[in-house]
Amino acid sequence: MSKTHVQIIIKLYECFNTRDIDGVLISLNDDVAWANGMDGGHVHGHEALRDYWIRQWGVVSPQVKPIEFRQTADSTIVVEVIQTILDLNNQPLSGQTHGLKDKTVTHIFQMENDKVKRFDIQDEH
Repeated sequence: MSKTHVQIIIKLYECFNTRDIDGVLISLNDDVAWANGMDGGHVHGHEALRDYWIRQWGVVSPQVKPIEFRQTADSTIVVEVIQTILDLNNQPLSGQTHGLKDKTVTHIFQMENDKVKRFDIQDEH
Protein backbone atom coordinates (compact mmCIF):
# COMPACT_ATOMS: atom_id res chain seq x y z
CA MET A 1 0.00 0.00 0.00
CA SER A 2 1.33 3.40 -0.92
CA LYS A 3 2.28 5.38 2.18
CA THR A 4 1.64 8.54 0.17
CA HIS A 5 -1.93 7.46 -0.63
CA VAL A 6 -2.64 6.68 3.02
CA GLN A 7 -1.24 10.06 4.06
CA ILE A 8 -3.41 11.80 1.44
CA ILE A 9 -6.51 10.00 2.71
CA ILE A 10 -5.72 10.73 6.38
CA LYS A 11 -5.34 14.43 5.53
CA LEU A 12 -8.60 14.27 3.59
CA TYR A 13 -10.43 12.97 6.69
CA GLU A 14 -8.85 15.67 8.86
CA CYS A 15 -9.97 18.39 6.46
CA PHE A 16 -13.47 16.92 6.15
CA ASN A 17 -13.88 16.79 9.93
CA THR A 18 -12.89 20.46 10.27
CA ARG A 19 -15.11 21.45 7.31
CA ASP A 20 -12.11 22.55 5.20
CA ILE A 21 -13.66 21.92 1.79
CA ASP A 22 -10.71 23.35 -0.14
CA GLY A 23 -8.34 21.16 1.88
CA VAL A 24 -10.28 18.10 0.73
CA LEU A 25 -10.72 19.20 -2.88
CA ILE A 26 -6.97 19.66 -3.38
CA SER A 27 -6.64 15.85 -3.01
CA LEU A 28 -9.35 15.05 -5.56
CA ASN A 29 -9.34 14.86 -9.36
CA ASP A 30 -11.25 17.72 -10.96
CA ASP A 31 -13.84 15.24 -12.27
CA VAL A 32 -13.97 13.07 -9.13
CA ALA A 33 -16.97 10.78 -8.65
CA TRP A 34 -17.93 11.01 -4.96
CA ALA A 35 -20.57 8.86 -3.23
CA ASN A 36 -23.59 10.82 -2.02
CA GLY A 37 -24.18 9.33 1.44
CA MET A 38 -27.42 11.25 1.96
CA ASP A 39 -29.32 10.67 -1.25
CA GLY A 40 -27.51 7.81 -3.01
CA GLY A 41 -25.66 7.90 -6.30
CA HIS A 42 -22.60 10.09 -6.86
CA VAL A 43 -21.79 13.74 -7.28
CA HIS A 44 -19.23 14.62 -9.96
CA GLY A 45 -16.61 17.32 -9.87
CA HIS A 46 -15.45 19.88 -7.34
CA GLU A 47 -18.34 22.34 -7.52
CA ALA A 48 -21.02 19.65 -7.22
CA LEU A 49 -19.15 18.17 -4.26
CA ARG A 50 -18.79 21.57 -2.60
CA ASP A 51 -22.57 22.13 -3.01
CA TYR A 52 -23.32 18.65 -1.62
CA TRP A 53 -21.18 19.16 1.50
CA ILE A 54 -22.59 22.63 2.18
CA ARG A 55 -26.09 21.15 1.96
CA GLN A 56 -25.14 18.16 4.14
CA TRP A 57 -23.43 20.31 6.78
CA GLY A 58 -26.52 22.52 6.91
CA VAL A 59 -28.51 19.50 8.14
CA VAL A 60 -26.08 17.35 10.18
CA SER A 61 -22.60 17.43 11.66
CA PRO A 62 -20.76 14.28 10.50
CA GLN A 63 -17.35 13.13 11.74
CA VAL A 64 -15.42 10.19 10.32
CA LYS A 65 -12.55 8.42 12.05
CA PRO A 66 -10.45 5.95 10.03
CA ILE A 67 -9.61 2.82 12.01
CA GLU A 68 -8.15 0.46 9.39
CA PHE A 69 -6.53 0.80 5.96
CA ARG A 70 -5.99 -1.98 3.44
CA GLN A 71 -5.29 -2.24 -0.27
CA THR A 72 -6.99 -4.55 -2.76
CA ALA A 73 -5.29 -6.34 -5.65
CA ASP A 74 -6.25 -3.50 -8.02
CA SER A 75 -4.58 -0.87 -5.75
CA THR A 76 -7.86 0.45 -4.40
CA ILE A 77 -7.54 1.76 -0.84
CA VAL A 78 -10.23 0.43 1.52
CA VAL A 79 -10.76 2.27 4.81
CA GLU A 80 -12.93 1.16 7.69
CA VAL A 81 -14.28 4.25 9.44
CA ILE A 82 -16.40 5.04 12.44
CA GLN A 83 -19.03 7.49 11.24
CA THR A 84 -20.61 9.71 13.88
CA ILE A 85 -23.55 11.89 12.87
CA LEU A 86 -24.73 14.64 15.20
CA ASP A 87 -27.29 17.38 14.78
CA LEU A 88 -26.20 20.99 14.34
CA ASN A 89 -26.07 21.39 18.13
CA ASN A 90 -23.65 18.42 18.40
CA GLN A 91 -26.38 16.23 19.90
CA PRO A 92 -27.37 12.68 18.82
CA LEU A 93 -29.82 12.62 15.93
CA SER A 94 -33.51 12.00 16.39
CA GLY A 95 -36.39 12.12 13.95
CA GLN A 96 -34.17 12.54 10.88
CA THR A 97 -35.44 11.53 7.45
CA HIS A 98 -32.07 10.95 5.74
CA GLY A 99 -30.16 7.66 5.96
CA LEU A 100 -27.17 9.01 7.87
CA LYS A 101 -26.51 7.51 11.30
CA ASP A 102 -23.71 6.44 13.63
CA LYS A 103 -22.09 3.23 12.43
CA THR A 104 -18.96 1.65 11.03
CA VAL A 105 -18.78 1.83 7.24
CA THR A 106 -16.25 1.03 4.54
CA HIS A 107 -14.90 3.83 2.35
CA ILE A 108 -13.33 2.87 -0.95
CA PHE A 109 -10.84 5.18 -2.67
CA GLN A 110 -9.60 4.78 -6.23
CA MET A 111 -6.48 6.87 -6.81
CA GLU A 112 -4.95 8.33 -9.97
CA ASN A 113 -1.72 10.36 -9.98
CA ASP A 114 -1.87 10.76 -6.16
CA LYS A 115 -5.42 12.14 -6.26
CA VAL A 116 -8.76 10.50 -5.51
CA LYS A 117 -10.62 9.76 -8.74
CA ARG A 118 -13.55 7.87 -7.18
CA PHE A 119 -14.96 7.46 -3.69
CA ASP A 120 -17.58 4.86 -2.74
CA ILE A 121 -19.29 3.85 0.48
CA GLN A 122 -19.92 0.22 1.26
CA ASP A 123 -22.43 -0.10 4.06
CA GLU A 124 -22.72 -3.67 5.22
CA HIS A 125 -22.60 -3.16 8.98
